[in-house]
Amino acid sequence: MSSDKAKLDADFSDLYRAHLKDVYSYAYYRVGNHHDAEDLTEQTFLQAYRHYERAVAESDGRPLRPWLIRIAHNLAANLYRDRSRKPQSPIEDSDSLRTTHTTEDLVEGRDELARILEGVRELPDDRREALIMRFALGMDNREIARAMGKTDGATKVLLHRAIKQLEEIVATRNGGG
Repeated sequence: MSSDKAKLDADFSDLYRAHLKDVYSYAYYRVGNHHDAEDLTEQTFLQAYRHYERAVAESDGRPLRPWLIRIAHNLAANLYRDRSRKPQSPIEDSDSLRTTHTTEDLVEGRDELARILEGVRELPDDRREALIMRFALGMDNREIARAMGKTDGATKVLLHRAIKQLEEIVATRNGGG
């Protein structure tokens, strides 16, 4: 039994190292400040550790990143329900946003990124979530679908609408198309 536990712990350490940055990036874009993002990241991995064995069993060898992001997603939602407040703007903390891995075609330079992040904050929650997963974390549609508990089709539509709405917001801000 204990050797299984040791193997599980070793595997979990690998998972932690592999996905720490993604979970933290997600948390940071979601909550907008480092202190809460660190908190959220820590809680995500604590919760992941508790359910790790079952997740591995149920994953059929599929990647666990969507499962981790889903935990972070649920914890972030609870954080806001508890505090009933809007996220702080991540823009003020701009040095941490060395344009992580946003898509080049969507973002040129920091001003543009700031405008886009401002725009993202105006999107409905599910659209914002999907864009963070897509562009900040580089997750593909199937991973996003699993993380959000949606079908692949619904996720594709959601992303499409989110990008369209974001483009409209950014265009309006820039004084028309």
